[in-house]
This record gives sequence, C-alpha cells and structure tokens, in this order.
Amino acid sequence: MRGLVLDFGGVLDGPGADTGLMAGIVADARRRGIRTAILSNDPGGPGAQLLRDLAGPFVDDVVLSGDVGMAKPDLRIYALVAARLRLDPGDCVFVDDLVVNVRAAAAAGMVGVHHVDPSIAVEEITILLDSDIGSDSDGDAKGRGR
Repeated sequence: MRGLVLDFGGVLDGPGADTGLMAGIVADARRRGIRTAILSNDPGGPGAQLLRDLAGPFVDDVVLSGDVGMAKPDLRIYALVAARLRLDPGDCVFVDDLVVNVRAAAAAGMVGVHHVDPSIAVEEITILLDSDIGSDSDGDAKGRGR
C-alpha cells in the first residue's frame, strides 16, 4: 500500500477517536513515503480552513466534499482523492467510522478499514501498511489489553 486516506470526524477527531494514536500512524506513514490524505464530507466554506490547513504539516492533501462538489459514498470522490495523491485507488487504505463509506471505498478499489475502536483500527492499518508503529514488542496494538 502506498496511500493512507482517513476520514476526519470519528477517526481523527471527535467521539471514538484517539487523535494521538492516529497521528502517530499518519506521521509514520509519511516518514516512510506513504502518501496521506483526509477525505471528509465537510461542507467546506470559510469555516473549513482549519481542516484545509492540515495539508502539508499533517497530511499530503485534504479533500472536502463541499470543495469538490461530491461526497462519500459517491465512488467518484475516492477516485479523486487517489488521483490527487497520484495513486491508483488499489494502492490506498481508506479508514472511516461509517461502514457505508468503507464499503464504497472498497467498491472503488481501495482497501477499507472500518474504524470502530482506535487500537483495532491502528492494528489493521499497521498490517496493511506493513508498519510496526502502534505495536508493542509482542505485536499487540498499543492501548489494547490482553
């Protein structure tokens, strides 16, 4: 996998999110040359500038539905974010807390991860990106009890 695409609300921020854990995965991916993006159904406009500003320091690109005129689960938006990362959809892992969006990403050719629990999502992402970030020496995701 050469790309990591994440939803914002529910994955990187908000209830059910572990911002620090997910930020570690994003930082590790970027260090290893994996292209990263946020794909959000945010309506855009002036109020979304803080999200747009994450492009560069945090991820390689930010795609907001309100800015591009389409929204998840429209298959075209997954193709768009992959193209903006200069990747084929099949080279991307997509992470979202809504199963309908994960299924649509898979239908568009991406590998989908349904984010229900941050430590489990990180474990799945780590495997898909062939990374050891987020795992302890026993291979268990950090923060996940035995």
